[in-house]
Amino acid sequence: MKTTLNINGELKNCDADLTTPLLYILRNDLELNGAKFGCGAGQCGACTVLMNNQPIRSCVTLLKNIPAQAKITTIEGLSQRAQKSMEVDSLSILQNAFIEEQAAQCGYCINGMIMTAKSFLDKNPDPTDSQIRGALDANLCRCGTHSRILKAVKRAALQIKQSKSKPLAQPKKAKESV
Repeated sequence: MKTTLNINGELKNCDADLTTPLLYILRNDLELNGAKFGCGAGQCGACTVLMNNQPIRSCVTLLKNIPAQAKITTIEGLSQRAQKSMEVDSLSILQNAFIEEQAAQCGYCINGMIMTAKSFLDKNPDPTDSQIRGALDANLCRCGTHSRILKAVKRAALQIKQSKSKPLAQPKKAKESV
């Protein structure tokens, strides 16, 4: 069945059965491979994407259960938003924080960690360690990089806070001709 989805701010058409999981549409039809197939039961978090800024497990979210006006954001969409707002080809602050803290070992869980952290930081911009742990508790990491992931989320929270407190650069005045 023909369906249109709002993915990363763009309308995407797909032709899929209504019982198809969103993860399969993202990966197989739209070639957005950031979300991973982990457990297939919505328990590990590797497939996490945002729907209306809320983290969901795309492996168990069927196409028929996605509201018509839903806005879906994948990890690829985090950097696209940065490009549109800054007109620069760059990753988001959160993605860069994960790189700077070397928060990925195998990298399989990182999509879910970042997407869950994005939603969490949007609601709680100044979190404690305990709050971060609680927010990411349902995302599994088999490699044991939890301490680095925690540091990455803290770094991102601080950098986001600092970027919001900086005054916008004033345009330079043109030199007056004498």
